[in-house]
Amino acid sequence: MTDRPLKQIHLAAHFPGVNNTTVWTDPASASQIDFSSFRRLAETAERGRFDFFFLAEGLRLREVKGRIHDLDVVGRPESITVLGALAAVTTHLGLAATVNATFNEPYELARRFASLDHLSGGRAAWNVVTSSDAFTGENFRRGGYLDRADRYTRAAEFVQLAREFWDATDGGTVRHQGPQFDVEGTLSLPRPPQGHPVVIQAGDSDEGREFAAATADVIFSRHHTLTAGQAFHADVKRRLAAYGRKPDELKIMPGVTYVLGDTQADAVERAAEIRRAQVSPATTIGYLEQVWGIDLSDHDPDGPLPTVDPLPDSGIVKGRTTLGDPLEIAAKWRAVAAEKKLTSRELVIEVTGRQSFIGTPEAIAEQVNTYVQSDAADGFILVPHLTPGGLDGFVDRVVPLLQERGVFRTEYSGTTLRDHLGLPVPNRR
Repeated sequence: MTDRPLKQIHLAAHFPGVNNTTVWTDPASASQIDFSSFRRLAETAERGRFDFFFLAEGLRLREVKGRIHDLDVVGRPESITVLGALAAVTTHLGLAATVNATFNEPYELARRFASLDHLSGGRAAWNVVTSSDAFTGENFRRGGYLDRADRYTRAAEFVQLAREFWDATDGGTVRHQGPQFDVEGTLSLPRPPQGHPVVIQAGDSDEGREFAAATADVIFSRHHTLTAGQAFHADVKRRLAAYGRKPDELKIMPGVTYVLGDTQADAVERAAEIRRAQVSPATTIGYLEQVWGIDLSDHDPDGPLPTVDPLPDSGIVKGRTTLGDPLEIAAKWRAVAAEKKLTSRELVIEVTGRQSFIGTPEAIAEQVNTYVQSDAADGFILVPHLTPGGLDGFVDRVVPLLQERGVFRTEYSGTTLRDHLGLPVPNRR
């Protein structure tokens, strides 16, 4: 850390989804569909003076060997619909929806987000994601999928065109011709209160970092250590100058979990219990099958990793993009398992865990602040393991400690999400 003024911490809340974050077996785990769940978590985030509330998107339930994945036991309502309802029961909290740029159209999406921004008084955000998944593409008229190399090409032009629509108000006409889109039209709404709704992007590849530097207001990253976070933070911020942008015009907010305890030992024990609940034996097998590409129904999740080599491109798992080269991943996992003497289930727990703050409220407040003041992040998107009460402990026990340190707001100082994030209203293009 330096002698510069303390950085203010940015915080957001992620509604836990149908993945290996949610602990379904906990008696406190409630509905993923009932509006009361969304409202409870959003109101808790607003009570904690968080910047925004963040919803993921699932366009099709994953399948393993032709059956719904163990953790995809339920779908979720469409995100902008949920956030439109939340706009009526919150007053300051930003409302961020994940919407796919591969299977939507720029005019239609620009209109939906402009509507949300108007209805919420300037609190809308779009998390831009892409897909190269043909399984998901079967749900859409365009069918098939985009080659992996084309996903960011389409996404960049998609965001550009959406912004053209947001700027072309008062009867202005958008005329756009590009590799992906040929459009002439007019947005049927006034310019959104924020000018452009906040754009969020997640991606750690080189092309993802470059896309974020050129396009995003927030990047949803994933890094496990202080050093890795500092390297990512420095690299992405360095890229901004090439696009005429200043370092504070992009906020880097890793997704993190947290586990509170009255003592450090209590928190560590509880965190281990939560991770074992998140990665069941069935989930372990499903995750291994995703890499090995073969039926592992008879494999012992509490035994060693499979001794056979993976079968690439088998298609046994559908609905999730590849993790990378299966042979390389298997070799890496075997090395980790051998070094740490891990079973298959313990290995999956190890490699699927996101960064987590574990400890007493005082210890977690110190960890969060250290990461931000050390330029490993500008803030965090909290991913609780329970719906809808999983954020309560952080808001009630950690936020007051951050406020006492003078690094987190005690009241909202503005009304829009751009106000909360310290982002300017974009000029018309």
